[in-house]
Amino acid sequence: MLTSVVGINWGDEGKGRMVDLLSQNYDIVVRYQGGNNAGHTVVNDRGRFILNLLPSGILRDETVNVLGPGMVIDMEHLYNEVQRLRDAGIEITPKHLKISDRASICMPYHKLLDCLEEDRLGDKKFGSTRRGISPAYSDRYMKKALRVGELLHRELLDERVADIVEWKNLLVEKGYGHEAIKTEDMLEWIDKYCMPFKDYICDTTLYLDKAVKEGKNIMFEAQLGALRDIDYGIFPYTSASYTIASYAPIGAGIPEQRLDEIVGIIKAYSSCVGEGPFTCELFGAEGDALREAGGEYGAATGRPRRVGGFDVVASRYGVMVQGCTCLALTKLDVLSYLDEIPVCVAYEVEGKRVDYFPKGIELTEAKPIYEYVPGFKCDISACRKPEDLPTAAMDYIKNIEKAVGCPIKYVSVGPDRDQYIEMF
Repeated sequence: MLTSVVGINWGDEGKGRMVDLLSQNYDIVVRYQGGNNAGHTVVNDRGRFILNLLPSGILRDETVNVLGPGMVIDMEHLYNEVQRLRDAGIEITPKHLKISDRASICMPYHKLLDCLEEDRLGDKKFGSTRRGISPAYSDRYMKKALRVGELLHRELLDERVADIVEWKNLLVEKGYGHEAIKTEDMLEWIDKYCMPFKDYICDTTLYLDKAVKEGKNIMFEAQLGALRDIDYGIFPYTSASYTIASYAPIGAGIPEQRLDEIVGIIKAYSSCVGEGPFTCELFGAEGDALREAGGEYGAATGRPRRVGGFDVVASRYGVMVQGCTCLALTKLDVLSYLDEIPVCVAYEVEGKRVDYFPKGIELTEAKPIYEYVPGFKCDISACRKPEDLPTAAMDYIKNIEKAVGCPIKYVSVGPDRDQYIEMF
């Protein structure tokens, strides 16, 4: 079974929580795109963990976790993330974690360039996390990136890094007017943070191809959501990678394979970190109350998330481009404080009601059309079967299913691993 778990909206839908839950049925979990510019929060019997680079299956001792070739990996961040888990008693060895030799390394100069450009843009900034993701992907397509596999040939890195640094300084020093990058600093960084992972590097194409032939169950874990996809998202306020499910086998290293199942993760309301159009956004006391109820602060950055009611238009589009076979609805319990639940059912564009997800200037100028449905006004965190849910909560679930055109298989009613309902 090859399953991809993907976000339907702007990210932060609760993918890590669902991967942690579903990974009990899988032998391997693969991160296939992105870097450490977003995070997955997982709460289970071992504690509360924020994962930025590591797949959420890392919290299960029997699961093999893979960082695929579609990723850009900040090895310093990975080094520290692994250390935090080890400090919490989580074992991480080359048996549990495999890093693709084709993945790109997100270097310190990528983070520097990210910050310099955001500062230059000022009020026109994209809302980057300043973690170097876009510059790292840019180098990949410029064929200037360092690949993880090059760490296995340390004796060749000095000249390779020196050539790249010379090129980078044309922009850093002569473009932005910043102090020049030093080759020796980059090599020192590589020795400190990259070389400890030499034994974790492998050809994940061969490894995963063999696993498929052996009938292993593999889960592909995405970062962010459909609306942050570089091509199909709210460009240019997107990530620099492909966040859609169809990229999963490519970003994992087995482009010849096809997915059997695509589980879309969708939140019972909407949230968004960063700049760009967010049509359903709620402001003032209504928005503040929802943000506090849901604890909506970025796992990677700590930034307050923008929030809104469930967005039917954006979610229907996300389900379509992801090609979902089923959905997992998260954080339904958060809405228990509301007498009436806000739902963005359509947009207004140039004075007309639209049901499609617009692009460009149309999306920027779109206004939300809200309707309010009855709230369920009770604690649902102990519900474990569909019949345990109050009628208003079941009606809300069914209305979402109908609106987005995809069945909801899982509903989370709390942050803990066992606080969920399997609907069918």
